[in-house]
Amino acid sequence: AVGSHWCYQSQKCEQPQCEDPQRWHLIDATCKGNKQSPINIVTRNVIYDRSLKPLTFEGYDVKGSEKWDIENNGHTGKYCQIFKVTLKTSPKVGGGGLRRKYKAVEFHLHWGVPDVLQCIPGSEHSIDGEKHAMELHLVHIREDLSDLAEAKKNTDGLAVLAFFIKIEEENPNYATLLSELKNIKYKGEAAKIDPLPLRSLLPPEEELGKYYRYEGSLTTPDCHEGVIWTIFEKPIELSQTQIAQFAALHFDGKNSTPMTDNFRPAQLLYERKVYWSSSTVLLPTATLSVLVLPLTYILSSL
Repeated sequence: AVGSHWCYQSQKCEQPQCEDPQRWHLIDATCKGNKQSPINIVTRNVIYDRSLKPLTFEGYDVKGSEKWDIENNGHTGKYCQIFKVTLKTSPKVGGGGLRRKYKAVEFHLHWGVPDVLQCIPGSEHSIDGEKHAMELHLVHIREDLSDLAEAKKNTDGLAVLAFFIKIEEENPNYATLLSELKNIKYKGEAAKIDPLPLRSLLPPEEELGKYYRYEGSLTTPDCHEGVIWTIFEKPIELSQTQIAQFAALHFDGKNSTPMTDNFRPAQLLYERKVYWSSSTVLLPTATLSVLVLPLTYILSSL
């Protein structure tokens, strides 16, 4: 029998009636579409696109005055993330091949098994099969649209900026966010946190010139297609102790399954293309090999 809600594979033991990622299409048929996310990016197959210049960030340095909402939605929500932060300001992103400007509305994270001793990777996207500890998604909607529901009615309504998170030194910019996790340990709990400039949560802007671009979907049901994905190569750095703090969250109430492996497995690419930004001299190996042959011919003819 079809379950009443979706879940991640890590929840099946405790909630055997829920639909894991392989069966999300029973809840929303779109989850079996041919433009699904996340994907594994194979660098030898990416296409160099000279139009993918550095993105422009507007209002990312603004702290704002209204507190952000941070919540643990649990695992029964149909069209929501398990853990997310709703923004009260509307920083915008444009350029970089985007035909319009998009305003940020919320962000959330995905992770594997965060632990002080050993961290099992849990990013949704991967590069040549390699995953990182976590992945941050900044969800944007077109600036002329009012909300996510309206954005889904447009083929170019959504744009998500994705950042890998790797284990390095402690990142003080994440202290405010991490300090509130203890207040949303269980399903249904919510809190408010002091707003931050979104820029402070990201790598330096001058290091954001290298990225991948493709057309995909949301990574939870309803798996809405029509999302412009930008996957940045430069990761965010957090310490192992900081990453381990996400292990304090739970999918449900007290004594429920810890919130681990909250990522969707990689989906088939089908006929889609993945593009590589032109804002760096260093290109993926596949692109370089394409350029070598014409160069060799030119030199031999001199």
